[in-house]
Amino acid sequence: MSVWSDNPLAVIETRLRDALAPLYLTVDDDGAQHVGHAGAKSGGHFSVTVVSTSFAGKTRVARHRLIYDALDDAMQGAIHALAIAAYTPEEFDALSSKTQAIS
Repeated sequence: MSVWSDNPLAVIETRLRDALAPLYLTVDDDGAQHVGHAGAKSGGHFSVTVVSTSFAGKTRVARHRLIYDALDDAMQGAIHALAIAAYTPEEFDALSSKTQAIS
């Protein structure tokens, strides 16, 4: 049994923390939303929100590549789908300020 099948959320979190030293990180299992989906049999569905200074000056694609690189072996099986929100601290603060203003 692989480490991925034991606790994929913890492994995703650990890998992203080690690779990106995020200031904020959430990892969610979205599998329940995909029950019956053919791809759900080959791996889990997850979403992550990562706020890291590592993203400064990088395009959206480059940020996603950093995340995929940290999860490389899982992207070959344990993870079928990964929704990514990747922000610099400044972008996240601005987003949070807009959300609070709307509330």
